[in-house]
Parts: sequence; structure tokens; C-alpha cells
Amino acid sequence: MSGFRWIAEVTDGAARAGTLHTAHGPVATPTFMPVGTAGTVKAMTMDAVRSTGAGIVLGNTYHLMLRPGAERVRALGGLHRMMDWSGPILTDSGGFQVMSLGALRKLDQDGVTFQSHIDGSKHRLDPERSTAIQHALDATISMCFDECPALPASAETIAASMRLSMRWAARSREAFVQRPGYAQFGIVQGGTEPDLRAESVRALTDIGFEGYAIGGLAVGEGQELMFATLDVTTPLMPQDKPRYLMGVGTPEDLLGAVQRGVDMFDCVMPTRAGRTARAYTERGTLNLRNAKHATDARPISPHCDCLACSRHSRAYLHHLFRAQEILGPMLLTWHNLAYYQRLMRGIRAAIVDGRLDDHAAHLRAEWASEDWNEDEVPQPLIPAVP
Repeated sequence: MSGFRWIAEVTDGAARAGTLHTAHGPVATPTFMPVGTAGTVKAMTMDAVRSTGAGIVLGNTYHLMLRPGAERVRALGGLHRMMDWSGPILTDSGGFQVMSLGALRKLDQDGVTFQSHIDGSKHRLDPERSTAIQHALDATISMCFDECPALPASAETIAASMRLSMRWAARSREAFVQRPGYAQFGIVQGGTEPDLRAESVRALTDIGFEGYAIGGLAVGEGQELMFATLDVTTPLMPQDKPRYLMGVGTPEDLLGAVQRGVDMFDCVMPTRAGRTARAYTERGTLNLRNAKHATDARPISPHCDCLACSRHSRAYLHHLFRAQEILGPMLLTWHNLAYYQRLMRGIRAAIVDGRLDDHAAHLRAEWASEDWNEDEVPQPLIPAVP
């Protein structure tokens, strides 16, 4: 037995509530993983990340191999110690970043050679190298190395890419060093083609992984097609293993994917939005740069206890962004991550209580509503300056 396991506790339709048990502690699912690409969740201390209720964070092989380098991370005690995060860390394999960031990318059957987007230096990644880097980082959950074709692409191109990724998945699995409480996930590919997705699931389950991810979505296909792809993919995936939808997404994306049987998510949206003055709330998204917030003494959300909401007003956050003060992105990133974690806790509680459909309908109605009016929202407790 590997020591890493996902235990299902309750189901509600296709949705599942469970717990990941890992070498670095348990994580309740469904869960959202804040993105700490280069060993930091942008604009956040790890104490701040912990305060949101996050149980697991994400790092990235491509970025960390370029700087500071995997061996330097190992020498500094591993990624957990270096970034001050004792909980589980999942590392992406670098395949997507090679495609999206690496210059002069040259693909062959064994791997990919590319130039760094930072300084133009030449590098190579293949299944064995990617797996070894993730081992050096001490990733709790490693991802197999896959090939991500640029889209749009023909069905033939997507099929060839998927089959190459399946061969690389087998090599990644062979290179993975089994340790109690650690895991490696396979990545289901195949674009939006149901037959290719089914073929990919069969190939990965034949290899055997501790968990399975769904890659190649949220790349411009639209939510309806993404959900349709999940509808034909998740029922084919092992019922007793965690399912991870990579790079997704908006609150509505998360809700719809949980209803289709997905357990784990990551996305840069809440942190990127925090740096660009956009706040996620129960009543949709607010743009704090908007002049209407300049004199608004209310918090971003009356339901949030993050530092931004418990101590500061919309007017102050508006001022920070207009003045280009660093504190603005810090506070708003904190708020957005707190909102995402609160969203996931509410969804999980609804699954446990057997009322997910009702809860989902309520969430969608609220997201479609207008901002709270003055009568609905209590004024902040902090007194005004005389």
C-alpha cells in the first residue's frame, strides 16, 4: 500500500466529498489549490494562505527548474521548507509551460528541447527529467510529463499528441520513486473528442496511478464544451481515485465540474484578479478601480472575514489601486483566495448534506444578482476617523 489514498465519504449525484491522505497531511475534497508557481503564491505570505483555509498548494517544474533550480531547492530542504508550507504540494510537470512559454520549442518522441523565456538558455525536458525534478522538489503529488499541442488543432494532431502523452505517462511512472504518502497522477488528454478521451483513460488506468487529472481543457473551448467533455470523461475514470481538473477556473466552472465528479482544482484566476483590482464575491465580480467605489465605506463582502473585508473598506481598496500601492493587490488576492476556499467549503457541506443541487441553484442565482444594496449590508465596525 502506497500510504497515499483518497477516501470517499459521501456522494450526491456525481459529486463526491472525500479526504486525501498524504505524507504532508490530510486534505478535504473537493478542494481548490492556490497556485504558487515559482515557490510563492503571488502577493501572499504562506501564513496568509493558511488563514484562507487552503489545504494544498501548487508549484511548477518548468519555473522552478529555471530558477532557482531543482538542486538548489533540494539543498534548501525541499520546496516545503523553502516556501514555509508544511502541507501537501502538487507540482505540474512543465509540459504546458514548455508549450506556452518556451521559445524555439523542438519536440521529438523522447522529449522536448526549448529555450528559457527568461534568458534564452537551452534546456530539455522528458518524462524522466520532469519526474526527477519533481522528486528533488519533494512534491507530495507529482504529475506525469505530457505534450500539450497548440490549439486549435485537427483531430489527427490531437490524437497523435494524446498517444505520445500516454507513452510518456508510462515512462513517467517507471521513473517515479514510490514513497509512503506520495503520489503521481496521470493526465487524461484528447481534446474535446470523446473517443480520444476514452482511449486516454484506458491507457492511464492500465498503467496505474494514485490519481488522475484531466488536462487540455479551459484553453478556449468554452464552458459548455468543457462540461460536455467532462460528462463523457469522468464516468470512465476510476471511482476510488481522486480526479483533478487542471487550470480551471471561475467559481461557476468549479461548481459545474464538482457536479460532474471532479475533486481537485487549481487556477491563477483568483490571484491574477487580485492583482488587477477584481474581487470575487457571492454577488459576482467587482472592479475596485470603478469610481463608484471611491466613497463606499462597505467591505467587499459582508460574508467574508479576510483582512481586506474585516479591516478595510471598498473606498480604501479603490484608493490603493488608483495610487498603485502594493498593498492593494495583496489585500485583494487574500480576499479572492478566501472566497474560493469558502466557496469550496460550502459546496462540500452541501454534498455531505445531500443538497448540492439546491445549493448550486442558490449560488447561480446569487452570482446573477446585483451588488448588495445599502440596506442589506451592515456598515463596518471600525469607526470613522473624526
